[in-house]
Amino acid sequence: MLRQRKFQILFGVLALLLVGFSLYQLPFVKGRVSSALDEMRRDVIYFFRPPDEAVFQPGSTERILPTAKAVTLTPLATSTPEPSATAGPTLPPTVTPTPLPEFVSLPGVKYVDQHNRWNYCGPANLVMSLKFWGWSGLPGDTRDPRDQVAYFIKPGVQDPALDFIQQGKTDKNVMPSEMADFVNNQTDYRALIRYGGSMDLIKSLVAAGFPVVIEKGYFERDANGKISWLGHYLFVTGYDESQSGFIVQDAYLKPGKNLISKYEDFEIGWRAFNYLFMVVYHPDRENELFTTLGPWLDGDWANQHALQVADEEIPTLEGIHLFFAWFNKGTSLVSLFDYSEAATAFDEAFTIYATLGKDDKQRPYRMMWYQTSPYKAYYYSGRYSDVINLANTTFQTIDLPTLEESLFWRGMAYYASGETQAGIADMRESVRLNYRFDDGRAILQQWGVQP
Repeated sequence: MLRQRKFQILFGVLALLLVGFSLYQLPFVKGRVSSALDEMRRDVIYFFRPPDEAVFQPGSTERILPTAKAVTLTPLATSTPEPSATAGPTLPPTVTPTPLPEFVSLPGVKYVDQHNRWNYCGPANLVMSLKFWGWSGLPGDTRDPRDQVAYFIKPGVQDPALDFIQQGKTDKNVMPSEMADFVNNQTDYRALIRYGGSMDLIKSLVAAGFPVVIEKGYFERDANGKISWLGHYLFVTGYDESQSGFIVQDAYLKPGKNLISKYEDFEIGWRAFNYLFMVVYHPDRENELFTTLGPWLDGDWANQHALQVADEEIPTLEGIHLFFAWFNKGTSLVSLFDYSEAATAFDEAFTIYATLGKDDKQRPYRMMWYQTSPYKAYYYSGRYSDVINLANTTFQTIDLPTLEESLFWRGMAYYASGETQAGIADMRESVRLNYRFDDGRAILQQWGVQP
């Protein structure tokens, strides 16, 4: 009788395991369980290795002469095509001849959220931008438009075992250039990106019928109870002077449609990304857009203007806002190909970063997930050890080393320093993480090795 009872218990346990295994194979269940396990793993890693404690200390500012293995990229493969105009205005911005209205809310805006996806604010905002102009998706593609876009700009690791969860889940960030490339290469519409935008310019663009995507920073409480800084895209579709704010579509928030972003908060968040903005538009309205942009049509002027804004802000700011201003100065100098001065600006930014206190707003440790200009500044200044150390520090801020851009620049620095095999390994990993990462493929081809 006892043996029979033991057999029944054993049979019941095996049956439960079999049922559990069968249920786990269902995509919905497997996705939920895998997501929960991923979050638990991440929280444990962040608990024992707080990402905000990873601090990069710039090394020697003396320029090291590049070795024969140094590689020059002119331009990078992911550079976004410019509009058809050959030159833009060179004069400083003037006062808008016609006073802007007190209220603008563009009609025809179709709100798109990023819910039920991971790190999908890029695809969601791009779909909103395209739908405004009448885009109905890629021809013959019946997938969710967000997934159509993500297939190109957020491909991630090509692993069939992950497809049931979400293709591209491992890709933590979408660069603005990737979004613009999709528009310019995969659709009949056009996209333009500039640094150094202004509040008045955004109002002018919206009033002229052109909604704008900006990249901004914001703070949110993480799983460990800390207030954590993140980067986020925002779709601007109007403004209301009576409420002193822009009308925005936030793909992340619930609800996120037609929210008011106060001008002061908007500007503070926007500063973290050097006042970058992107306009998606119909080619038939290109001339109207160019006129509205004024001097910002000239990319060099915009970069120089962004540098001027940073120089004007630096004496007036402190703490994290001063860090952003110095970082912006470095970014603008990189855009102007002044790498040595850019490296000096980034040295100052990272020095300030190290002094930031651990109050309710911790260090913006995700900064290098979204912006990579420091790598370029240090690399082209011959400071390869700083490139490597900055990448290593960046990988201490993330649960998995899935930042292809950081791997790319660390690989470049390893290779230029004579550590050829380490450089090749990093470059191959960058391409494995994002099979559409053309920069990595181009360099591997230049080095004469296979991905």
